[in-house]
Amino acid sequence: AGSQSPSCSFSFLQRSQQLKRSAGLAPAPHRLNSGLPVNIGVLFVPQQEAWVVERMGKFHRILEPGLNFLIPLLDRIRYVQSLKEIVINVPEQSAVTLDNVTLQIDGVLYLRVMDPYKASYGVEDPEYAVTQLAQTTMRSELGKLSLDRVFRERESLNANIVDAINQASDCWGIRCLRYEIKDIHVPPRVKESMQMQVEAERRKRATVLESEGTRESAINVAEGQKQAQILASEAEKAEQINKAAGREANAMLVKARAKAEAIQLLAAALAQQHGSAAASLSVAEQYVSAFSKLAKDSNTLLLPANTGDVTNMVAQALGIYSTLTKPQAVKTQDELPPAREDPPPPAAEVLKAEQASSS
Repeated sequence: AGSQSPSCSFSFLQRSQQLKRSAGLAPAPHRLNSGLPVNIGVLFVPQQEAWVVERMGKFHRILEPGLNFLIPLLDRIRYVQSLKEIVINVPEQSAVTLDNVTLQIDGVLYLRVMDPYKASYGVEDPEYAVTQLAQTTMRSELGKLSLDRVFRERESLNANIVDAINQASDCWGIRCLRYEIKDIHVPPRVKESMQMQVEAERRKRATVLESEGTRESAINVAEGQKQAQILASEAEKAEQINKAAGREANAMLVKARAKAEAIQLLAAALAQQHGSAAASLSVAEQYVSAFSKLAKDSNTLLLPANTGDVTNMVAQALGIYSTLTKPQAVKTQDELPPAREDPPPPAAEVLKAEQASSS
């Protein structure tokens, strides 16, 4: 009976695969070897493999890698599970998106057996079950997305498929590590419309970029003209300022030279004979002229107490002038040798002459 059970299990697998082929399903890959290891009492289990042992038809234990001992005829190796990462190609299938576009999509599934006991007794063919679950989950996830979002959100779509597979395959002892979409085939008409849309979008971008370039060029030209005008006006302003400063400096220089020459001529005239008398007469005339113009410029007047006494005012002016010219006369007498000069006219005569001129 113990020798007939492996052949019965193989015949059952062959029958299940024939039923799947007749139903139009993809054949399920099986991880059973062509012949299970024979129990000879001493067994060597390879690394990254788990051998499920049954004793008298009941689960006994799982053999770890290395040297193991079993009882012949009572213990039998029922399943051999590989603990390596397994790669499964998910067959191409059709799916309908949210905007009613039919896609042909396939993928690659990466999984690993985490619990050999559950993988052996939880499901008949774990790999086939995970493949079918991946296909149904892919169709359901694609039905939630539109065509544009399918291409943009492939990573999130893969993550959602992995989460859905792990939730369902937990009781099978299998864990899905990752799922990758290989190819997405779009119907020819949809592909043509997408290409037309892409071309229109590119033409739109080209037009927008050209308009932006024209605008930037116009702005740069206007800014350049503005800066040129500003610089030209500043240069003209600086030129005018320099010219005005030069004219003003020249005028001040000429005025100073004229004033210096006038002072020299006045000093020379005062040094001549009767120069002081002429200066006294000029000061008196200016004083009387300024006093006569007091009431013409403003309404506020400051008058001396003896306004009507013209002789007294002239005497005051002459006294001020004589006080200012006395130190100069002393210096001149000290520097120059004594010379014979005609006596100046008496002050009484000068006053009479001034009164006559004023009258």
